[in-house]
Amino acid sequence: MTDLSNFDPNSPGNPNNNIFGLPFTEDDAQLVILPIPWEVTVSCAAGTARSSEHVFKASLQVDLFDFDYKDMWKKGIYMRPMDKKILIKSDYLRKEAELYIDYITKGGIVEKNSFMCKSLKDINEGGIFLNDWVYQHTKQLLDKNKLVGLLGGDHSTPLGFFKAIAEKHGDFGMLQIDAHCDLRKSYEGFKYSHASVMYNALTEIPEITKLVQLGVRDFCDEEWDYVCNSNYRIVTYLDKDIKERLYEGQTWKQIVDELIHHLPQQIFISFDIDGLDPKLCPNTGTPVQGGFETEQIFYLIKKIKESGRKIIGFDLNEIGVGEYEWDSNVGARVLYKLCNVLLASN
Repeated sequence: MTDLSNFDPNSPGNPNNNIFGLPFTEDDAQLVILPIPWEVTVSCAAGTARSSEHVFKASLQVDLFDFDYKDMWKKGIYMRPMDKKILIKSDYLRKEAELYIDYITKGGIVEKNSFMCKSLKDINEGGIFLNDWVYQHTKQLLDKNKLVGLLGGDHSTPLGFFKAIAEKHGDFGMLQIDAHCDLRKSYEGFKYSHASVMYNALTEIPEITKLVQLGVRDFCDEEWDYVCNSNYRIVTYLDKDIKERLYEGQTWKQIVDELIHHLPQQIFISFDIDGLDPKLCPNTGTPVQGGFETEQIFYLIKKIKESGRKIIGFDLNEIGVGEYEWDSNVGARVLYKLCNVLLASN
């Protein structure tokens, strides 16, 4: 066990320690964060593959005192080092994807270009590789009875984690905080796109009995048809509908209570940072006006735990990398809250 007798939680974060300046090893930590430096299929701005390093640095400025979840850090939080082989593979395939996306958006026909055919094949095979890698590494941690949080990378990264969680816990519900539905069958020809992660999750993982989406404000006809024909397996709270209800006098508590009613007993939180107001995440890959304050989401998460439901894991994705490190500052604080509620829920 980690000796905390000489650790001062009120002191500045020690960069020689681990995430949030905590002195835990992986063996001693109850919760392990797995960073996934992958952003092959991002369709707008890149940078999130390198966000874990920036979040780590920003985390050293996060005070450990959390009024809602006091001393949860003492149970141990540890973040694994970023796997540079995954980053190198992501960088290589990202360059192929950029050329491919440029080609098809200008009207190029993939079938008539052998290089583009090969690029598409390589990128889709890369997605399969990444899914299996994430599955194997999260399964190993879950088999050791660790709590696991995944830190992306783009939002395609947690699919393998969802599969490992399903094997460990059986049926569960997904709370997705996101500006997008991520329900396209594929996007730009990429099967395992960041824009398809929830479609892939629902079609490949029957243990996901309910998907509750929150803050959606950018989606296509195909996705909305899928929601409407899901027989309420998907419940989508559009950002505009939430705002209109608030404008007309309802409270956030009323909406939160209703939303929680849709969730089953076991909950996985999938948090795309672009679900927040873009003033909080200006360098995220696909920012959309609207969205939430962090306090609104923290209140929701708190009420989920207070309802007696069990949070079994989380992912946090699409944190951008900007000149002034604001994105990683916010991202580190969101990550700490997710860690604390996962520890408190277990």
